[in-house]
Amino acid sequence: MLAERLKHYDIILASASPRRKQLLEEMGLRFRVEPKHIDEVFPDDLNPVEAAEFLSRIKADAFTKDDLHDNTLIIASDTVVTLDGEILGKPAGKAEAIEILQQLSGKTHEVITGVTIKALDKQHTFSVTTSVVFKTLSLQEINHYIDTFKPFDKAGAYGIQEWIGHVAIERIDGSYFNVMGLPTHSLYEELLRFA
Repeated sequence: MLAERLKHYDIILASASPRRKQLLEEMGLRFRVEPKHIDEVFPDDLNPVEAAEFLSRIKADAFTKDDLHDNTLIIASDTVVTLDGEILGKPAGKAEAIEILQQLSGKTHEVITGVTIKALDKQHTFSVTTSVVFKTLSLQEINHYIDTFKPFDKAGAYGIQEWIGHVAIERIDGSYFNVMGLPTHSLYEELLRFA
């Protein structure tokens, strides 16, 4: 079992996301949440996969050698939503959230989560991509979702685990949990290899 393999590690989740915390707990891991404040900015010339991996890496690299002990294990993650190769960020307010959801309406988009696992003497970064198909959304549905759930902290202006995921997502190709923000199956395998 993974929890047994990692029991001697002091695991730190370098993310303030309640969804990532929930998923890591449901994987049976003991950890603490300790995000470092960083500017989530990536170079313009990166493609969406590279951007997600870059952002996870800078979250992990915010922990310097002084922060790490022999048994410290950092898990850092970042999720980007991309439509036709363009990265859609977190909405700054309601108008931007409406605009993003109107862009996603009736189309297929990709959700890419980059993950970096870091210990004192080694580091590994990977990413997982999931395709998500939205039905065509009415402005009334978009407004209801935004007003009720206020998805301003979410890439792509939505959370798959919320109302919109139940009524608007026609199908997904890939990991559901990746769309929530942490590709648990891949993370499990990568942690087994890393430990």
